[in-house]
Amino acid sequence: MVPKVLIIEDDNTFGIVLKKWFNKNGFDAFVKSTLDESKKDLLKSEFKLIITDLRLPDGDGIMLLTWIRENKINTPVIVMTSYGEVQSAVAAIKLGAFDYMEKPINPEILRIKIDEALNHIPIESPKENPSTTNIVYGNSPLSQKMYEHIKLVAPTQLSVLIRGESGTGKEYTARMIHENSHRKQAPFIAVDCGSLSKELAPSELFGHLKGSFTSAIADKKGVFEQAGGGTVFLDEVGNLSYEVQVQLLRAIQERKIRPVGSAKDIKVDVRMIVATNENLETAISEGHFREDLYHRLNEFTLIVPPLRERKEDIVLFANSFLADANKELERNVERFSDESMSILKQYRWPGNLRELRNIIRRTVLFTKGTEITPDLLPEFIQIPAKTEQISLQPIDEREQILKALKITKGNKTKAANLLNIDRKTLYNKMHQYGMDI
Repeated sequence: MVPKVLIIEDDNTFGIVLKKWFNKNGFDAFVKSTLDESKKDLLKSEFKLIITDLRLPDGDGIMLLTWIRENKINTPVIVMTSYGEVQSAVAAIKLGAFDYMEKPINPEILRIKIDEALNHIPIESPKENPSTTNIVYGNSPLSQKMYEHIKLVAPTQLSVLIRGESGTGKEYTARMIHENSHRKQAPFIAVDCGSLSKELAPSELFGHLKGSFTSAIADKKGVFEQAGGGTVFLDEVGNLSYEVQVQLLRAIQERKIRPVGSAKDIKVDVRMIVATNENLETAISEGHFREDLYHRLNEFTLIVPPLRERKEDIVLFANSFLADANKELERNVERFSDESMSILKQYRWPGNLRELRNIIRRTVLFTKGTEITPDLLPEFIQIPAKTEQISLQPIDEREQILKALKITKGNKTKAANLLNIDRKTLYNKMHQYGMDI
């Protein structure tokens, strides 16, 4: 089946040029000039890729990305921007855009970004994960210790701070706490704070009234109200702005929230679980995170160990991900060869479980037989020495980012993996240091 691409561009001439380029390169391209027309197409058809201008006659790319997320559409989005709109492009990345490009469009760069977007396998949106998520339990001593702590804290009302590297499964850990608590029959709602802009965070968390800001076309309940009686999980909580931290502290202390544009408080009853891969103590000392909020959230600390420290679990997780991939991709791969499994166990897994899962899915996709052999695994896993692990320290962050980009020849996805951070965090840090994104 020819992959379908939706192009959203109000410049008719440029839209036609893009359409012809996509059609020539093996895509079935459709061009829409407004936000409203695009939404209708996205609701009735399935697209493999969305290319959108940042500025549209009836809105902008930011509004489109918000709508896409609210409607649980997982199609990768590449945003086109004009010169000088880098800040808006970074905001788009935070809201879930896969990448952005500056106009005029370079066809070779476009081709590379399309290839990266179509080969990128997204992790499921936190809000879409059902409460019946199949969780694989590790057998290593560190995993067993973590499960003991989960069973200990789950029945209590304590707020929990989960610490761990990116990709270690902090959300699954939060879900385990919820499903072993007295609130397990109520909702579990997860929010990626790293994807929330400063402007949208209050609305997402606490709701808003119709007309309270330009795109507020209807009343909206925030996650605190939606999760009534259940659990709210805030991932990468350190990314919340100082102003939102104040509102969050009030919600925890007084069990009340005030939607944007409202003069009335709403009572809420939720348990708080938060996660971070950053050093919140450093953020406190630098004035970026409130100390009183930190103590409210950190009534119990749970550490999720990196995969390299629990290598005994790799066989278990790899086989579980293999079964999942077979079901999802309609394959019948039965096993890993001994040599392949040995390679998986030797690799350091800077992206942890997320990286292991994605690589196995891609490998299963390309496996024609019933066994995964070493030649089917990515080269950088087969020769770990080629992928030097970089430790990202605050003192020399900029230099380490530059080093990672040099090693990966400018590939930001690979650079983020090398730095052991997610791609959105890399974009944020590059913007912070005034680096070309």
